[in-house]
Amino acid sequence: MKDDPLHSEAFLARLMREQLRLSIACALAFVVALVALPLLNYLAPDLMARRIGGFTLSWLILGVLFFPYVWLLSWIFIRRSLALEAAEAAAAKEASGR
Repeated sequence: MKDDPLHSEAFLARLMREQLRLSIACALAFVVALVALPLLNYLAPDLMARRIGGFTLSWLILGVLFFPYVWLLSWIFIRRSLALEAAEAAAAKEASGR
């Protein structure tokens, strides 16, 4: 168990570093969307007041599109997180010669 590459400090450090990068990227995508809507309402009120499908563009983004956007970010995060873990585990097993 002492030489187990899947539980080594190096394995965990690499995995945590990659997970942190992924978390920061997803958080930035969320914050950009969160900040963009008020900025667009302030900087382009005429554009945001346009009606699309019975909603103003502002409400379409906030009330209809924001929830699927957050779900998409969550789905991407989970898939990438699992892929990172699988890749690190495969690399650790290969390095140990198993």
